[in-house]
Amino acid sequence: MSSRFERRVAFKYLRNARKGLFTSVTTVIAVTGITLSIAAIFITLSILNGFQSDIKQKILDAQSHIIIYGDIYQKDFVTIDQKLSEIKDIKGMSPFIISQGILLSQSRTGGAVIKGIEKEKEFAVTNIEKSLKYGDWKLSASDMVIGEELAKNLGVYVGDSVVLVSPKFSEITTGIIPRMKKFNITGIINTGYYEYDSSFAFINISDARGFFDSNLLANGISIKLDDINKTFDVYKEIRERIPFYFSLKTYADLNKNLFSALKLEKFVMTLILSLIILIATFTISSNLFMITVLKSKEIGILRAMGTSSKKIKKIFFICGTYISVIGIALGMIIGYIALWVVKNYKIIELPSDIYYITKVPVRIELYDIVLIIVVALVLTFISSIYPAKKASDIDPVDAIRYG
Repeated sequence: MSSRFERRVAFKYLRNARKGLFTSVTTVIAVTGITLSIAAIFITLSILNGFQSDIKQKILDAQSHIIIYGDIYQKDFVTIDQKLSEIKDIKGMSPFIISQGILLSQSRTGGAVIKGIEKEKEFAVTNIEKSLKYGDWKLSASDMVIGEELAKNLGVYVGDSVVLVSPKFSEITTGIIPRMKKFNITGIINTGYYEYDSSFAFINISDARGFFDSNLLANGISIKLDDINKTFDVYKEIRERIPFYFSLKTYADLNKNLFSALKLEKFVMTLILSLIILIATFTISSNLFMITVLKSKEIGILRAMGTSSKKIKKIFFICGTYISVIGIALGMIIGYIALWVVKNYKIIELPSDIYYITKVPVRIELYDIVLIIVVALVLTFISSIYPAKKASDIDPVDAIRYG
């Protein structure tokens, strides 16, 4: 007896001869359960991927791939520039000065991260230029561009002025006073990344040097790569070339907690949704038990004709696989159609003031598709073990006599 025979028997058991293909109620319920669970996990993971990809892109729009931190003087910069220019994967570099400060408006006060930049070089290593929402990117002397949430907290708009107060003090003849300088708001940005929009303010790097430390050329260098996938390799190469007292961070290092939380979120969601598939596979197990009861006489005849218990088990595993494969295929098709509709039409509209996007982001990944299929098939196999064993243990004499 060939495997073709086993497939034919399995197919026969899954159909109702009088009503046609797949009209058995238990079979339909089993297929429906797998279909809905597969569609649910496929849709959920693809939307999670979309949100995670969107968050990562917003971070990369505001940050470069690799950042060197440390007090950099003119001689240091020349040395670093020479050594890094030899690395072909580096696309651009931008020195900056970053420090904490306090911003005072006419009515409010707020802490801020002040970043002094060379505008054109900064635009070459990040996509921060595209995040401008109001005003322009004018960064002449005493000009400032700030995040939208920070602007709301301070109650300022383009054309207003703020006073920057440094945590460092200046000495005068009568004592010491905090360093202060007035800046004009020329632009407001919205990166879509709350940490930046609520805390960052950009000024000209010359203003930053004069305000924080006139001896410094920079206290950091942003580096952009040709290929983000080479970040770790380039990181190691840079680490070997620059002095040990400079700190080196990748975008992943700077957002380690966020990326870890996103990975954990996806893992937990996958685990929970896998339980839904597990519950759905119980219907397959129930269906196979029903077949065992209804077809016990036929199973007994097969055993009497010489069919081994191993082949009986195989028939029932094939039954479970048939149900699972049909459910997986239908679930993937339904899930893909649902995701296409969600992606291209505003079926679910998000409040832009909270999410900074209006449509649900969708990203379908091959890894997730393979994972879903493998998990479903493995759980189906497990759920088929006991019914298959019960069927193979049927005594042919009793089955024919009482079946």
